[in-house]
Amino acid sequence: MASSSTCFQTSPIIPIFVSFLLVSSSICPVLSSESGNPHATNQTFRPEQELQKLRIIRQRLKKINKPAVKTIQSPDGDIIDCVLYHQQPAFDHPILRGQKPMDPPERPNGHNINEMVAVDFQLWSLSRESCPEGTIPIRRTTEQDMLRASSLSRFGRKPRRHVRKDFSSDHEHAVGYVTGEQYYGAKASMNVWAPRVANQYEFSLSQMWVISGSFGGDLNTIEAGWQVSPELYGDNYPRFFTYWTNDAYQATGCYNLLCSGFVQTNNRIAIGAAISPTSSYNGGQFDISLLVWKDPKHGNWWLEFGSGVLVGYWPSFLFTHLRDRASMVQFGGEIVNSRAGGFHTSTQMGSGHFAEEGFGKASYFRNLQVVDWDNNLIPLSNLRVTADNPNCYDIQGGINRVWGNYFYYGGPGRNVKCP
Repeated sequence: MASSSTCFQTSPIIPIFVSFLLVSSSICPVLSSESGNPHATNQTFRPEQELQKLRIIRQRLKKINKPAVKTIQSPDGDIIDCVLYHQQPAFDHPILRGQKPMDPPERPNGHNINEMVAVDFQLWSLSRESCPEGTIPIRRTTEQDMLRASSLSRFGRKPRRHVRKDFSSDHEHAVGYVTGEQYYGAKASMNVWAPRVANQYEFSLSQMWVISGSFGGDLNTIEAGWQVSPELYGDNYPRFFTYWTNDAYQATGCYNLLCSGFVQTNNRIAIGAAISPTSSYNGGQFDISLLVWKDPKHGNWWLEFGSGVLVGYWPSFLFTHLRDRASMVQFGGEIVNSRAGGFHTSTQMGSGHFAEEGFGKASYFRNLQVVDWDNNLIPLSNLRVTADNPNCYDIQGGINRVWGNYFYYGGPGRNVKCP
């Protein structure tokens, strides 16, 4: 696709932010002891510690998994529980407890919701079963899910690390971003792939970030997109996910509905469930459209799928800086490079192909927009693009009348130029 205008710059601030954004703690398999002693290579099996670990897991599962009105078996092996709206994990939060459902928010001006899209984009819906009105579908968390986690205490959260600006991150990004103004939301369409992930402790994702705060411990983010994460889900399916934090991934926030936070209102979309269909190389392209915006009336941040399908909202009280507005919006891909074997990972980003291959081969984001102070959905005026390691994963942006602001991104990881 030829672009009528390409004016992209990089900023020295953004690589610093990108390297910080989702930095990982050391990647290691679960030891038989939670003592955290990395030198205990000849640990003996300790039944009392294993029993304690199982007790902790079962307590957590009891808190995460709510009573189901109906249970649906997904073709991919997931169990989907239909949970009463007011019993979902969000309402464990004391501020939300007993709260009635919110009225539908005021949509941004310029957002067309006349074309309602089908929401049967997940494998579990192929069963032709659905959750009744007044309930929401929740992917059941299992003992196996928790046993795969590199840390029980961090299950369902992104890894944390002390905030520094000079460390070498094991997370790599190829992203487009805007900054320098006040933002009240963002919208984009992204095509969905099933990238190969080299090992259980790596992932590959494509998402939007709505960001505010400094690059220290007070960073606030709202995130949504798709990811392949064998550690979190136990397979290699791309899955629809959400995330939030108000302290730079330290103690607050979680994926999906694994803690009290995001309030789901939709009874047909299961956050964390596998997406189907996916795009194919030189074949059909399947993309999803996501909109995150701040409701002018109540101040909550809403998530919409497609054109008009409300998924739910992040209550504004969860945040400090995002209680008011965002100062940056970011779109793009990210992988974890654990350098197993001493060389760069072969985990793919997006389709696993570089941006220059273009439509039908590379991954893309298109129709990038932001929401301004007056609740107007507007095109981006200053999109910049950057890639942490362009020999492994790269990005190329453009603008035209059909796709508005767009970019292609991704790559194979390890190759001749990325040893």
